[in-house]
Amino acid sequence: MMLSRTASNLYWMARYVERMENTARILDVTYRMSLVPKDARLADQEWYAPLNITGTLYPFTGRYDEVNARGVLHFMTLDPDSPSSIVSCARAARENARAVRGRITSEMWEMINATWLEIQKVTDAELTSDRLLTLFEWVKERSHLFRGVTVGTMLQDEAFQFNRLGTFMERVDNTARILDVKYHVLLPRLQDVGGAVDYYQWAAVLRSVSSFESYRKVYRDVITPLRVAELLILRADMPRSLHHCMREAYEILRAISRGQPNEATRLAGEMHAGLQFGRVDTIFSAGLHEYLTEFLHRTGVLSDEVARAFFSAGQRQVQQQVLAA
Repeated sequence: MMLSRTASNLYWMARYVERMENTARILDVTYRMSLVPKDARLADQEWYAPLNITGTLYPFTGRYDEVNARGVLHFMTLDPDSPSSIVSCARAARENARAVRGRITSEMWEMINATWLEIQKVTDAELTSDRLLTLFEWVKERSHLFRGVTVGTMLQDEAFQFNRLGTFMERVDNTARILDVKYHVLLPRLQDVGGAVDYYQWAAVLRSVSSFESYRKVYRDVITPLRVAELLILRADMPRSLHHCMREAYEILRAISRGQPNEATRLAGEMHAGLQFGRVDTIFSAGLHEYLTEFLHRTGVLSDEVARAFFSAGQRQVQQQVLAA
């Protein structure tokens, strides 16, 4: 078993790269949705959504006078004091990568270091120009390239598995949050249900997790909340679905546990089984928001159990110090 410090750095390096990409996806979709004509109530709600997804509404309102496009874009892109901002995630990923230079390949380091150097050159002026969407695409591309370089160059040993575990733990959390915020926060007025705005929002949810084309291929029909939820929660063949991510996390935990029982593996297996045998009508009858809230709670517990099983007691504090640096 590798040192818990090394395992933690590899795990969090992957989580921060994935979080950086997810933040770009959330902001990309929110910005595109803000361009669609709608009443003032929905326009105001849209810029609350990315803050709710990342759990940073109260830190934001404590430092900014009002929730608007300019403030949210700065806070979630370039603000070094925001833990979910793209620049903070890039910095934290680099710090974790630097700590394990001997366990990752030179190509991985060069990719993550170059990303950090380039993101520092971005200015606030670019957040209000036509370069904004280009910036988001660049961030997503850097994340894709990093994962591709990792798979293509890294020895597929225990270090590789901890890196993958971080990716799927971050991704499953993000997909659940995006689904919950659309259904609970952006829920349209009764007369808007099934209308153009409602349709566009659900389409935006699919695009935010790169699943729009897959939805069309699987269902070949109009976009409905029930089917979006089924695709992003229960389908095992969707790369960003809860089922797929939890299956991968469970298999990785089984591999790195080497047959030794621990609560993290048991809980991941239990969550995977629930998704494998779950039914979307059962989820909706009990309430999608309630289901996702409970799922996010259990994901948080699982994250804590992973840290308890494989990382030293001080590793979580170390990660917080990386963000505060």
